[in-house]
Amino acid sequence: MSRDVIIRVDAGVGRIRLNRPKAIHALTTEMCDAMSVALLAWRDDPAVEVVLIDHCEGRGFCAGGDVVMLARSGTENGEQAKRFFFAEYRLNHLLFTYPKTTIAIMDGITMGGGVGISQPCDFRIATQATRLAMPETGIGLFPDVGGGWYLSRLPGRVGQFMALTGARLDGAECRYLNLATHYVEQSELESLVERVLKAPGRAKGALGAASAPVPEAKIEQSLPQITRLFASDRLEDVLAALEAEESDWARSELATVRSKSPMSCKVSLRLLAEGASRASFADEMRAEYALASRVVRTHDFREGVRALLIDKDNSPQWDPAAPEEVTEEMLDVLFAPLPEQEAWTPFPEVEG
Repeated sequence: MSRDVIIRVDAGVGRIRLNRPKAIHALTTEMCDAMSVALLAWRDDPAVEVVLIDHCEGRGFCAGGDVVMLARSGTENGEQAKRFFFAEYRLNHLLFTYPKTTIAIMDGITMGGGVGISQPCDFRIATQATRLAMPETGIGLFPDVGGGWYLSRLPGRVGQFMALTGARLDGAECRYLNLATHYVEQSELESLVERVLKAPGRAKGALGAASAPVPEAKIEQSLPQITRLFASDRLEDVLAALEAEESDWARSELATVRSKSPMSCKVSLRLLAEGASRASFADEMRAEYALASRVVRTHDFREGVRALLIDKDNSPQWDPAAPEEVTEEMLDVLFAPLPEQEAWTPFPEVEG
């Protein structure tokens, strides 16, 4: 059992507590495996009524995955990265199809892999400290862990906006967009958990009782611009629309999108376009695994991780450097399904 995640059953509640504070609880393969083992054991255990996922000390719920490891693996044969993605996506799918009530407390930083283990849950709690984002285009990756499913189903073009800009949403915005089901003040979280432990069968009532009035969602004011300016699935069209818009907001977002990997931005737009009509979450995971196993070996992913997380010079040199240099043929290679013997599969006992 990984020491980076604390797992126990407490008064009818299966507790999963992320415990890697120095890395803001970023997920490792071992953490994903440990969580999956527990969730599979609890599926048919009558002693477990509810599953509660949160974090121990530290300033965030989960900052994502161990991307430095992924980049190093990508410079070799990519096998270690593929093992991580396979385990992580199995965990995501297991939570998405879980037959018992699941609760995630998204207090603080909730990004990448943290979104992947919170969004499948029945109840998703945001606080005034929540900062939810899918910032992968800034490191040459794409919004995985189901991003093609969740982001494509947000209102208007908010999902495309989040994917291209890496925008950080606060707790009120998460609640407004239904990325969170409840908004609870940080100071009430401890007593909320105590109430769930006292009466797991009445968890929904405890969540409702603990909920606070939701502040104004700042993103609501920007929705008309987001819907209009991010309307196209072509990156060049989005950039042209932002360039033509005479506003400080558009100029700021234009600079943000231009700083991201053009390849990753195009990959993300195509992923969301395809994800919107995918028949099942398992299909989404299968497609994202094929894509991730290839993207992790690209120049832009290794360069993005180097620039932002290793050398920290914040000056990635993307290649291709311009959107028009990223061709459909390049994308076709990345999106091609894997051979059946290499493809992602859910746990054999899990369907859906």
